[in-house]
Amino acid sequence: MLVLLPPSEGKAPSGRGAPLKPETLSLPALADAREAVLDELVGLCVADEEKARDVLGLSEGLRGEVAKNTELRTAGARPAGEIYTGVLYDALGLATLDAAAKRRAARSLLVFSGLWGAVGITDRIPSYRCSMGVKLPGLGALGAYWRTPMASAMPEAAGDGLVLDLRSSAYAAAWKPKGEVAERTATVRVLHAQLVDGVEKRSVVSHFNKATKGRIVRSLLETGAQPKDPAELVEVLRDLGHVVEAEAPAKAGKGWALDVVVREIH
Repeated sequence: MLVLLPPSEGKAPSGRGAPLKPETLSLPALADAREAVLDELVGLCVADEEKARDVLGLSEGLRGEVAKNTELRTAGARPAGEIYTGVLYDALGLATLDAAAKRRAARSLLVFSGLWGAVGITDRIPSYRCSMGVKLPGLGALGAYWRTPMASAMPEAAGDGLVLDLRSSAYAAAWKPKGEVAERTATVRVLHAQLVDGVEKRSVVSHFNKATKGRIVRSLLETGAQPKDPAELVEVLRDLGHVVEAEAPAKAGKGWALDVVVREIH
């Protein structure tokens, strides 16, 4: 099983250890594309702080993120699972998993990134600021930029097992499974259901959407569940106590859509 995650907007500080070693990152087929984005991002932030802040969509209060990007090649690196923070990663709680679950996480979790394309959670990276929605002057919109290299790298990464897609729309734009890979891909949406004047209304609540996705991944890692395809995933999630509504693809070459319905926000 391969689990695709979004990154977090905010990130933990870089470490004090050895700096980034690009050749050690997962998906080595992305090496040239990563180098191009890294070169332009660092160059932009070194050359013109105000322009960089505008390109990156940063407020005055986040000016320090530009300075952080100028040091990406020399800053200490930490495992990506420690760099990414926020609601989903708090609920996932990688640091508190037992040893077996941590090994499963290292094998199965892949975090999409505007800067790196995608990284494994044990890949050592520095803290950075560059979302998939950024449009770099020389490379253009990163969501579009990553499609070609991802189209080559991701089918191999997906192997022949289930692909569980928990990415937000901006990061999903960088790679869309096709053909046989799509048929074994399940995209999950979390819906909050509540009664309004006696009628059930459903909506996506960002905070709880992220938290629920983090809990789903944690429960799969803790139990060691290995569903082989989307239909089996539906049964596994229901056994874990989730209310799941599944929509099988209407035709060949399309993925499964799963709605996880929750009624209590916590």
